[in-house]
Amino acid sequence: MTGDPTLVVNPAFARYHPRLNVVYTCTEDIDDNGRIFAYSVGASGALTQLGEAVDAGGTSTCYLTLDREQKNLLAVNYWDSTLAVIPVNKETGEMMGPVKNMYDPKGGKGMIAAGRVHGGVNHSCNDDTTIRMRQADPHSHALVLDPFVGTVAYVPDLGKDLVREFYYDRQAGKIELELNVLPSGLCTGMPDGPRYFEFHPKYNVAYVVNELSSTVAVFEVNRALLQEMATASKNGADMSKFKGRSTLRLIQSIKTIPSAFPTEMNTCGRICVHKSGRFVVVSNRGHQSITSFRVINKGPKRGELFPVGYFHTRGETPRHFQFDASGQYLLVANQDTDSIAVFNFNLSSGEIKYTGNEYRVPSPNFVCCCPMHESDDLEEAEMSPPVSNLSILNNFQDTEETGNYSTTSSDNSCTMPTAVESKESLQAELMRARNEINELRHMLSSLTME
Repeated sequence: MTGDPTLVVNPAFARYHPRLNVVYTCTEDIDDNGRIFAYSVGASGALTQLGEAVDAGGTSTCYLTLDREQKNLLAVNYWDSTLAVIPVNKETGEMMGPVKNMYDPKGGKGMIAAGRVHGGVNHSCNDDTTIRMRQADPHSHALVLDPFVGTVAYVPDLGKDLVREFYYDRQAGKIELELNVLPSGLCTGMPDGPRYFEFHPKYNVAYVVNELSSTVAVFEVNRALLQEMATASKNGADMSKFKGRSTLRLIQSIKTIPSAFPTEMNTCGRICVHKSGRFVVVSNRGHQSITSFRVINKGPKRGELFPVGYFHTRGETPRHFQFDASGQYLLVANQDTDSIAVFNFNLSSGEIKYTGNEYRVPSPNFVCCCPMHESDDLEEAEMSPPVSNLSILNNFQDTEETGNYSTTSSDNSCTMPTAVESKESLQAELMRARNEINELRHMLSSLTME
């Protein structure tokens, strides 16, 4: 459906609520502060705005996430690198803004480089001049809370080639202090440009995709230190004692493109860990490919990556991609050829194969899977079959595209993995069982009406 072009300009990211049928999105603008919107999602995929949009407190808003208690929405402003915390109604998902906490890694200093509209450069390029200008300033690109205790926020800083570790006060909903910074690669002297950060759902391992060096950095996660931090925070201890102590240790760096392909001709887009935990997938803008890696699951290198292959995306500039709720289909947003290409994902080998299905979408920017959560109203549940909606964001200045994708499985593929494997498995089984029950009720209701 088409939104009001004057209301939502250049939507850049979406986050689906892990418990409610609510989706959040943000606008990305280098001159004006981003705006964050919350929408309730109807059974047919229709969106109804919840409350008023909230000012993100910074420019080029590019990432959103909910904290462990689902009481706060954390937003990342790429251009000025600021991190914002916005209160959320836990029962309805509606934002209770404005921003209640703002953290600036620059310490209040102004920007050195100019934006493209003011004589600067296009950050989508990867030439030496662009890199020098884009790395003159910090540029936060994501914020991921650890899924184990929810106390440390990991922020890849694309401008400074660092992964920043912050203490997040869960009770107060505040980013309190920077605990540590560490390189996002092997310190070769060439820029890395960390873009996204993802945890493995089973192992104590995290992955960072480096946009500029076309590499994935694999980190071992110190669970014991995270638990120590969580205990100290709960007891009201002075958290500054953890400064300089990192919860991450680099164990591998691996290229996302073939060695013969020039690195300066490619920038990485998204990284995603498959829900099975067996594969890690990355998009390459320039090489126009999806790279699939197998996760090593045994021995001392468990969690490290081994390349499966490179697969053409049937379009140009695959900025984003998403698995459907079943994990068997991969939808790739080819930004510069105005298309969403659908691929089969082989759950055994990790290979992908084009299905022949393609959707025309103007400049697609983001794909978000929105599995519908079970309604509390029994009558409504009996009459409504389970459905999963797929939202496509584009960065045209005048449109917002949303499409529907039906499935009988339900998995929140836009949220972080849960901390405990057994709990995750039980919740997934419970959701599948509920969906099957609802589908049978719907079929029975249809037969009764006949």
